[in-house]
Amino acid sequence: MKPFTYVRATGLREAADAHAAHPGSRYLAGGTNLVDLMKLGVETPTALIDISRLPLDEITDLPDGGLRVGATVRNSDLAADPRVRSRFPLLGQALLAGASGQLRNVATTGGNLLQRTRCAYFQDLSKPCNKREPGSGCGARDGVHRDHAVLGHSAYCIATHPSDMAVALAALDADVELYGGPDATRTVAAAEFHRLPGDRPEQDTVVRPGEIVTAVLLPAPAPGAVSSYRKARERASYAFALVSVAVVLDLDPGSGLVRRIALAFGGLAHRPWRATTAEARLTGAEPRPDAVRAAVDAELARAEPLRDNAYKIPLARNLACDTIATLAGTHHGSAHPGSTHPGSTHHGSAHPGSTDPRTGPQDPR
Repeated sequence: MKPFTYVRATGLREAADAHAAHPGSRYLAGGTNLVDLMKLGVETPTALIDISRLPLDEITDLPDGGLRVGATVRNSDLAADPRVRSRFPLLGQALLAGASGQLRNVATTGGNLLQRTRCAYFQDLSKPCNKREPGSGCGARDGVHRDHAVLGHSAYCIATHPSDMAVALAALDADVELYGGPDATRTVAAAEFHRLPGDRPEQDTVVRPGEIVTAVLLPAPAPGAVSSYRKARERASYAFALVSVAVVLDLDPGSGLVRRIALAFGGLAHRPWRATTAEARLTGAEPRPDAVRAAVDAELARAEPLRDNAYKIPLARNLACDTIATLAGTHHGSAHPGSTHPGSTHHGSAHPGSTDPRTGPQDPR
């Protein structure tokens, strides 16, 4: 690990000023991704600006029934909060599906969002990686890419974003609050917070230089809406998703038609993938299995699988269709409509066989 300057900030403005005064610096909160990458030599910041003691560690109620989650709220605390468990069970399920208990006790909300979109090639300095070293090439394209993207990838990068929490936030229509200075606070939709790689895979998010994530804003859930997060992976814990699905479903109690559905995929793209094509097809429709399958297939028609990861397309289809059917009560053994399925977080092997796993912990800074 290369030497660096350490600054402990006591306020947002002090943190932003310190970042500006040290070109090449990084903000530090939990450190579970950043410090690992520093040990590997992938990240070499000139300075660490410690924001872990800023007053950003509270979960507060919003007037409309939503929640404001401070950026340094620990993942374990957020998952255990009674308001999250009752109003946003999808979020709690996603958090508990990520990493390990030890990491969740350290990892923060902001850091979870800001963890690097990465694969094993990014973390191996002996391999080419456009994300780590722009212009060096993408070793994964002709190498081991069974876990990589099938949607939205480019010739420059095929990595997938590893956060479970970010997929849930995309489906929940959350916003991310950013501080860029005393008069420069803005919010960004969680579904738009991460970027597709294009020709700049080194830029994972839309965060501008020096900005600090200060909070996540969760809008109030619709009365009667149900939700679920399911994750297919190769082992029962401490593994990135091969595919994950976050669903929020609101059915009209009289007609049974879909008033609103939010569907987001993880493990398929460089960012959480909000399935807007499928949502548009299902809104106003009866959630029959054939209609759901057709809508999901329309979304996945955009997929461009690589040599070894075409299995992700039927896996994503089946996981999404089964999750929606369970919430809607349209297949045998499903939960009654209007209740969340108690086994909604999927664990265990989702696809036979094994491959070189992506390395490193799942959660944030």
